[in-house]
Amino acid sequence: NAGTEADVYISVHGERGDTGSRQLLRSQKPKKFLKGQTDIFTVEAVHLGHLYKIVIGHNGLGSGNGWFLDKVVIKDPVRDLDYTFLCHRWLDQGQDDGSIARELTVTDASTFPGRQELELKREETWTAEKWKFQEGNTLQFYNRFTQGFICLSPDSRVDALGDKKNKYGKVFFVWMY
Repeated sequence: NAGTEADVYISVHGERGDTGSRQLLRSQKPKKFLKGQTDIFTVEAVHLGHLYKIVIGHNGLGSGNGWFLDKVVIKDPVRDLDYTFLCHRWLDQGQDDGSIARELTVTDASTFPGRQELELKREETWTAEKWKFQEGNTLQFYNRFTQGFICLSPDSRVDALGDKKNKYGKVFFVWMY
């Protein structure tokens, strides 16, 4: 459910002005904005100089209108430059912060290409995994090879025998070959 059927709009901003809000109509794909898909659109405008931000969003209409946007890359054919705008967030009234539009600034590739993208991936991983490290959680790992448990307690104790009857522990299976 990371794609959208809503109408998507973009406004591109550069040192010489902006495009105004433009609906992204014709993708090079038969169906646009599907999960995991890269869509390519042509947006005709006067040359805006160096780009610094975009505003992208949708109208919130249609079933399943929530949308997870990874990034937008704008190719400038005049200067032969690519501008990358990382998002890696939901545009969905029921997800994230509830916003269906985002203002994204250009990624500065001069410092370290992919650094910002790497940081977003790190934050996403921590968001998904941090529940394991919350106070009171006890983790149990089961090793099929030794057929034993390893229990990690909130106070940093490690029990190599683990208590498989501990109803409060979370069990993770680890396969070792």
